[in-house]
Amino acid sequence: MADNPPREGQPDSTTHILPAPFTTSSLTPMTQGAEALVYKTVFLTPTTPCILKYRPPKPYRHPILDRRLTKARLLAEARVLVRARKEGVPVPAVLGGDWDAGWLALEFIEGRTVRAVLDAWVEGWKNRSREGESVEGEAEMKEFMHRIGHAVGRLHECGIVHGDLTTSNLMVRPSATSHSTSSGVLEQGELDGEIVLIDFGLAVQSTRQTQEEDRAVDLYVLERAFAATHPWAEKMFKEVLEAYKKSYKGAGGSLKKLEGVRLRGRKRSMLG
Repeated sequence: MADNPPREGQPDSTTHILPAPFTTSSLTPMTQGAEALVYKTVFLTPTTPCILKYRPPKPYRHPILDRRLTKARLLAEARVLVRARKEGVPVPAVLGGDWDAGWLALEFIEGRTVRAVLDAWVEGWKNRSREGESVEGEAEMKEFMHRIGHAVGRLHECGIVHGDLTTSNLMVRPSATSHSTSSGVLEQGELDGEIVLIDFGLAVQSTRQTQEEDRAVDLYVLERAFAATHPWAEKMFKEVLEAYKKSYKGAGGSLKKLEGVRLRGRKRSMLG
């Protein structure tokens, strides 16, 4: 028997029924993880775009435990973002939230991910000779890497560890001279954009006893992301670490710990 089509205004099979004040109108699914659904929508006014992170009830958990976990995780993420923003770290602003209903509304960051920008840079080099278009060169890319390292350093300086630091969780917010685009080619001035860290669902405010180790793991995860998705840019990751080292006084300890984390990572790879 054929499935009945959804009625107008009714969510389809991939969309949960959202709590007020959100509706399925002006709702664009972004990602769906094990714990949370992420949408682009608007908040309070039609001209205020936002990212909605919604943690729907989990039927496999006891309702009381589920509500407690949802509240604790959303509050933890909001507190980390508020603290980071207060310290001047470039992160999305918290626009609102309802811990009991399971949602958090965050500032929508215009631009593309660092991963997409890096891919576009490579594509630009491939097309430069064929199309006669100029592409920002190695010096601009090194400066871009420096700003990534500086942004991560500022986050770590205020005692926050991201927990999932990949090139997909770093955004490039366009500068005034950049051209907004959805193409796969690097646009003029795009490397000048501000680096903004996003997706703090796994972030923690580390203690003094564990923070160097935690920071080193953050750096290792980012390093492996470069190696796995941007092998051509892996050699430039040293520029990220160089800028990180200069970003705050305690960075040297985290970089020393990074060597040990790398060693453990290589051993795990050898053992399969």
